[in-house]
Amino acid sequence: MKSPFKADILRGKVALLTGGGSGIGFEIATQFGKHGASVAIMGRRIDVLHSAVSTLQSFGIPAVGFEGDVRKKEDAKRVVDSTVKHFGKIDILVNAAAGNFLVSSEDLSPNGFRTVMDIDSVGTFTMCHEALVYLKKGGPGRSSSTGGTILNISATLHYTASWYQIHVSAAKAAVDAITRNLALEWGTDYDIRVNGIAPGPIGDTAGISKLAPEEINSKAREYMPLYKLGEKWDIAMAAVYLASDAGKYINGTTLVVDGGLWLSHPRHLPKEAVKQLSRVVERKSKAAPVGIPTSKL
Repeated sequence: MKSPFKADILRGKVALLTGGGSGIGFEIATQFGKHGASVAIMGRRIDVLHSAVSTLQSFGIPAVGFEGDVRKKEDAKRVVDSTVKHFGKIDILVNAAAGNFLVSSEDLSPNGFRTVMDIDSVGTFTMCHEALVYLKKGGPGRSSSTGGTILNISATLHYTASWYQIHVSAAKAAVDAITRNLALEWGTDYDIRVNGIAPGPIGDTAGISKLAPEEINSKAREYMPLYKLGEKWDIAMAAVYLASDAGKYINGTTLVVDGGLWLSHPRHLPKEAVKQLSRVVERKSKAAPVGIPTSKL
């Protein structure tokens, strides 16, 4: 699809993305690059990194990959420092690394719960903490007039409740809290904007087939407001908007990109049945005797 943004809207920017080798993270990296940014991606699988960097470079995007685990402080620091050494600075940090699997709460071990918390929430904070020195106003390689931007990829699972994903719901609730608190503190102290994106079900990802089998998928579409799944492109466009000057006055917000799904519930009655009930109520209302005004009594 054609981007609604100018091709150079991120020109001169340097973006570091965790989980940038695949899925939503890779699409954001691709769109950042196509809109003028230089891109560094971080991931644990070196073969995935090499393939992603090769693809990005084939588009003419200045790109580099660094192996690392967001759960490890030393890896976070090394990758941040390596990005600055390679490109001279960091303007945008995107925390897209995440862990997820379906499991009932009673079958989920504390270690499994902790693993997802460590990747999603602790990893997000660790990357932010290590990147701060380069992102803040007046930091190394940065103009003293402005700070950088952080985007945290969240979810909508914790807005109500979600079957078999208590670990992810808890982790993403923490991510949203990190987003708001850093936006308050670092926006005030260092002119750093911190925002989030909460994707809904994205049809062109490996996760949708793992977490939402097709038969469940089909039923869900019956009550999705836009009656369709999202695409990675939708999330990437939201990221371009928030990372660019178009979003320069947006701070501390988690943008929901799910077509309104989190607001939805299955219909209790078909629309036609509701219309019939409404007609019955209306007829009864018209047939009811008019009361005598109390002023005439």
